[in-house]
Amino acid sequence: MKILHTSDWHLGKRLESFSRLEEQKKVLDEICSIADARQAEVVLIAGDIFDSFNPPTEAVDLFYKTVKRLSNDGKRLVVAIAGNHDSADRIAAPDPLARECGIIMVGYHHTTVPLFTLPSGLRVTQSDAGFVEIQLPQNEVPIRIITTPYVNELRLKKELTDDNKELEFRTILETQWQALAQKYCDNKGINILMSHLFFVKKGGVVNEDEETDDEKSILYVGGAQPIFSNSVPDNIQYVALGHLHRKQIIADQPCPIVYPSSPLAYSFSETNQQKYVMLIDAQPDQKVQIEEIKLHSGRRLLRSSFSDLDEAVNWLKDHPGTWVEVTIHTDTYLTGVDKRRLHDVHDGIVHIIPQLLDNESGMEGMSKVIDLEKDVTSLFVDYFQHKNGGQKPNQELLDLFKELQGL
Repeated sequence: MKILHTSDWHLGKRLESFSRLEEQKKVLDEICSIADARQAEVVLIAGDIFDSFNPPTEAVDLFYKTVKRLSNDGKRLVVAIAGNHDSADRIAAPDPLARECGIIMVGYHHTTVPLFTLPSGLRVTQSDAGFVEIQLPQNEVPIRIITTPYVNELRLKKELTDDNKELEFRTILETQWQALAQKYCDNKGINILMSHLFFVKKGGVVNEDEETDDEKSILYVGGAQPIFSNSVPDNIQYVALGHLHRKQIIADQPCPIVYPSSPLAYSFSETNQQKYVMLIDAQPDQKVQIEEIKLHSGRRLLRSSFSDLDEAVNWLKDHPGTWVEVTIHTDTYLTGVDKRRLHDVHDGIVHIIPQLLDNESGMEGMSKVIDLEKDVTSLFVDYFQHKNGGQKPNQELLDLFKELQGL
């Protein structure tokens, strides 16, 4: 059985003022083409489908069109779960209609998928809270999936009795997974755990600095503790994860535990990252084979620092078709003319950061005490010097400040 694993589409996400929708269309088209060319029988979308609880209409439209195309009129199974950026209700709402196309949408960790059969031959043969078994068309081997969309400790413990309220978050999940795996996951089918949580190798180091800026909030916020690799049941053959945007195999025991990466770079902490989808070749009671397939759509995100404006201009000319963050080290602040010069040579500048060089002499004579007897313009000058290493505002900026005051 061939299974395509992707996650963290973040449809509707912007890069500051720049829309990424056209890039998202292209990369999802690329993923659909890969699924067709490699004859994937199953597609797993492991959460953060959208970038917000209330995504724009065009993002929702793109998602529905994409999963319908992936499902191939019910001949290919598509399973999508909610991530921490998604509204679980929004993900779950279209499931009755989606099932008619062979698409299973799971918003909550306790979701029980109804049994159904499609004309294509795809059918759900067993189901339980957080578990589904599917028989695929033209494949005698069933696939079993333990589904755990994003859930935090507060949400999980609301469901517990007073007798076990003190159980650790990871212990609760491990207990549920072990019970489901023992009950349903024998060696006559393909056994998968699919989740949108933060996994670490048992005994490994949690390095938050390596993770995407937007995703660090899942680390402990709201009680979402890291899940250890040894919480995975022994008879699971592959763990399909979402949340972290960098491709990584967390552990290979008891089975591969994999983040495939987001399809596009969404933060400058992902500068120059290669993006992937994972193609898994699985057989019952055998170790899975994993192929990392590179994605090529979308602009790269680049950042660089310069001590000279001409140097920055030349670098920008050499890197067209990218999103860039440029830091300029200077002993004076950048004028509007300087910034226009940069923007004129590149259409993807997201940030221009002026980094003022240390200017100890400029700090001399500056008072550390705010003198409220001064007029507002003098106070502005003091504040500007304080924030910019002693550098005084030029006349253009002062004139603008006075204009804002109506002077």
